[in-house]
Amino acid sequence: MGELMLTNARVLDGLGGETPRATVRLDDGRVAGISPGADVVPEPGFEVIDLSGKTLMPALVDAHVHLSSYEMLPPLLRGEEPRADAVHYFELANLARNMVRMGILTVRDVGSMDDHALHLRQAIRLGLSVGPRILTCARIISATSPGCRIFTTMYRPADGTCEIRKAVREQLAMGADFVKIMASGARSVVLEDPEPAQLTREEVRTVVEEAHRLGKRVAAHAEGSGGTRIAVEEGVDTIEHGLSLHRTPELLDLMAEQDQTLVPTLSTFHDVSEDHAEKYPCTLVEQAKRQREEAYKTLDAARETGVRIAMGFDSYPLGENARELVRMVEGGLTPMQGIVAATSGSAAALGLEDIGEVRTGAIADLLVVDGDPLVDPSVLQDPARIHLVLQAGSPLDAA
Repeated sequence: MGELMLTNARVLDGLGGETPRATVRLDDGRVAGISPGADVVPEPGFEVIDLSGKTLMPALVDAHVHLSSYEMLPPLLRGEEPRADAVHYFELANLARNMVRMGILTVRDVGSMDDHALHLRQAIRLGLSVGPRILTCARIISATSPGCRIFTTMYRPADGTCEIRKAVREQLAMGADFVKIMASGARSVVLEDPEPAQLTREEVRTVVEEAHRLGKRVAAHAEGSGGTRIAVEEGVDTIEHGLSLHRTPELLDLMAEQDQTLVPTLSTFHDVSEDHAEKYPCTLVEQAKRQREEAYKTLDAARETGVRIAMGFDSYPLGENARELVRMVEGGLTPMQGIVAATSGSAAALGLEDIGEVRTGAIADLLVVDGDPLVDPSVLQDPARIHLVLQAGSPLDAA
């Protein structure tokens, strides 16, 4: 956490503001000051980094990842040496390193197998691995459902208000930063219909009451209108996916009024419908094609209504998370709106006030790119264009 002066930088503040040239001073891991213009005299004791021709912006914040939901290693061939379970932890560390290399310095894990997100979070906090700030829900609270058989240790099945309340407390006892529920079924499970509500109104109300009483936020997986309506009306903090919301404009109005956030996760619909369609049954692929169209309609409707939007990749490989930002821009957001969604919008969704912005007093999680993301947001996907990543004010070497 040294003292740095980042000079001659074009600054995007993460809130929609832009300064053509400025010097940003960093001290003790935070932004100590921002001076517009080029004629700034270096202060004694500060290391100077000239960022002429570069764009400085907040590091990216991803509001919807699954750190250990996707198998990244190639499948074993017959006769190959079996892999020990512990190998997976090295894979997790590698994924964490990939994210910080690309300037993704905060992620919200919304469900991982075998409590892997909790373990990785602890390893990063102990300095055993390079990685982003991780917020995790521990296990997803779900009604007893077909998805429980597929996602096994990612879920905590619970039925009825008493068991639901206990499940919330269990996740917080494990160290969860927030609570996640399955308000509807999942598009990735053949035996589930994502349209109706999966949890009852009373069960969702109990989750929100218990989590909020203890100062924790609630995220709701919500696809169809039934579960989405209950989640919005009962006051969850973020709606994950929310693809049906364009059908119910009154719910979008309510979300804007209640300061709730939509995490549209466009990339996950591309995954099932096209990018990785060969891995899914035909029924799910066809359903995802319809849902993909709805997700883009909802993104546009949410933007028009003034609902806060956050970036959530919900895809893989991790490290390529900015693909979601690009898709949101392709779906109708301006590049500046996409950047806001991927920085301060996501930080607000997570309830974090000191990241996602370039302002005096904010944590100096910063990204410097060689290029103009307002002209071409895809520069944020190109490793060759990532010029510098600063984590809490320190230039990051994630090699």
